[in-house]
Amino acid sequence: MSTSNELTGFLRSDGRKGIRNIVAVAYLVECAHHVAREIVTDFRGREVHLIGFPGCFPNDYAQNMMERLCTHPNVGAVLLLSLGCESFNKYSLSRCIEDSGRPVKTLTIQANGGTLSTIREGSDWVSQQLDVLAKAERVPMGIDELIIGTICGGSDGTSGLTGNPAAGRAFDQLVQAGAACIFEETGELIGCEEIMAERAVTPELGDELRAAVAKAASYYATLGYGSFAPGNADGGLSSIEEKSMGAYAKSGSSRIAGIIKPGDIPPRGGLYLMDVVPDGEVRFGFPNISDNAEIVELIASGCHATFFVTGRGSVSGSAISPVIKICANPDTYRKLAEDMDVNAGSILEGEATLEAVAADIMRVLAATVRGEQTASEKLGHREFILTYKSFEPIGPACLPSVVSAW
Repeated sequence: MSTSNELTGFLRSDGRKGIRNIVAVAYLVECAHHVAREIVTDFRGREVHLIGFPGCFPNDYAQNMMERLCTHPNVGAVLLLSLGCESFNKYSLSRCIEDSGRPVKTLTIQANGGTLSTIREGSDWVSQQLDVLAKAERVPMGIDELIIGTICGGSDGTSGLTGNPAAGRAFDQLVQAGAACIFEETGELIGCEEIMAERAVTPELGDELRAAVAKAASYYATLGYGSFAPGNADGGLSSIEEKSMGAYAKSGSSRIAGIIKPGDIPPRGGLYLMDVVPDGEVRFGFPNISDNAEIVELIASGCHATFFVTGRGSVSGSAISPVIKICANPDTYRKLAEDMDVNAGSILEGEATLEAVAADIMRVLAATVRGEQTASEKLGHREFILTYKSFEPIGPACLPSVVSAW
């Protein structure tokens, strides 16, 4: 990714550019899930992705997430599937998509004659949209137009030694080139709040970083369960603090430009922390019940692609945006090579340096932006999960407009 002219994307009406041009088929209640899935199954191997919200009762977070996902730069058209009696505001979602310049169609199963007729009509519409999207041409895209996320999952003792710091070095290169980079999750950064605060661009943002981690620690303490799984211990990690230090490494060394919450779009290039822990009293259970939930939140904040660092191994991908799998453990890489894009475990075996693996990550990212499929895309992984949460808007200190020299 040495020059911006190497990259191309699909231009959207709001000026953003996508690296994929998919049709999203979205169910608006679990009762419409089967019909939506059957429609998508008709297009196996093509760029038709299934997303949705299972709840019958409304939730501002879910509404905002679906609006952000359905107008993501990687999405070219949207089919909405409603049962008809759910509380999700399908009219608001449809207007949002239409206002973004994307084709959108809503099918209501109760008014459309049931399962089979809705599947037929939905499949016909998706087929038509695919024909239109196939004619779209790519346009030049700059590195500074990219938003890239990073997570780690299935972490072990190698994650903080190889994969995470290599991803962090790639982040540093992207930030320097003007891209927006998002790391998370605050529940896995407990113990790192002070060193993060030192990297904040303003003292006020430093205070917000401390508060975000403190909120996460309180949330997990109330639940009686932290973000530390038996698999982490089996992989050689001793505590949440040790896991946190490894997870922190994937943020790189750039100054932290702001804090965002799921669905917030970074206003400019720079490094951002995503606070994924709900605000208010503990009411919705575990903040992120799987890695897929974290990826969905990153995508809702505009991520074109996500770096996924794993030590023990993961086979997950995602709907809407590609996942680039970075394997930290050389033994895991040998076992799960078909699911991985980058072998960071080569560092442990003396075959590569952190800088060389970071360069490999950047090479894979450039190829992904230009349209080459990642391992998870080739294998058909399009996992998606969206549950209930509640967030308060971020305050002015979270996105400082002026960078201080403190």
